[in-house]
Amino acid sequence: MSDIAAFHQAMHALLQQVSQKAILPYYQSLAEHHVSPKEAGDVVTIADHLAEEMLAEGLTKIADLPVVGEEAAYADESVFDRLTGDCWIVDPLDGTRNFARGAPPFGILIAMAQGGEAHTGWIYDVLTGRLCIAHRGKGAFVDGKKIAARPTGQARPVAAVSLLFMDMAKRDGVLAGIGDHYRLVDVPWCAAEQYPRLALGVNDVSLFERTLPWDHAAGALWLNEAGGRCARLDGSAYRVDDWQRKGLLGAASPQLWDEMAQRLAELPD
Repeated sequence: MSDIAAFHQAMHALLQQVSQKAILPYYQSLAEHHVSPKEAGDVVTIADHLAEEMLAEGLTKIADLPVVGEEAAYADESVFDRLTGDCWIVDPLDGTRNFARGAPPFGILIAMAQGGEAHTGWIYDVLTGRLCIAHRGKGAFVDGKKIAARPTGQARPVAAVSLLFMDMAKRDGVLAGIGDHYRLVDVPWCAAEQYPRLALGVNDVSLFERTLPWDHAAGALWLNEAGGRCARLDGSAYRVDDWQRKGLLGAASPQLWDEMAQRLAELPD
């Protein structure tokens, strides 16, 4: 077995182990004391903490790099400083809001980054076992099969717009400006599901306001490697060390990206 094959086998085994031991035992079985408020409209569960602990331990055995975990960074903002060098980036339970109410989707997001840019990413659906992997310059894969992003093909492109962290005035302006040109659908409150939707013919475009690295490092890389496009609204690349910057646009094709970016640019300030 090659070193690369062994590496990915170890990653897959870790994702499965964390899912089975830290996440699924609490799915639809959370007690009241297992759920805590986190920030506006958000919660954290015992599964988030247990999964992050297991992942941090397991990942450093696979490659001894600093870990930027969502819960660790929430507790100590200095963790973000690790993003400028070689590091792991971990969302131990993406879609916690869904998980806490006992509903899908939810997953695990992991990326490896160097110098502020993600170069490898994993998107794991805990319930179905679907595993999306991307390597910079080498393509995007779903369950080991290389894939190419495909639009929905609908006359009005399907747009999923994340509004939660957008201020009300901007929210109203965006919806008014694009509503006549797109079929607007709800986001799944889970980046581990939203990014696959953009490449697998479910959604055409998606707009994100908050761009924290554990939510977008793996997904943005994977979508770009699949032949879609994910970039800042000015066209610049997404960087994991630029986490305080707002606005990120993903699309199933560069053309769909350009069309949405142009419409957003024409909106009044």
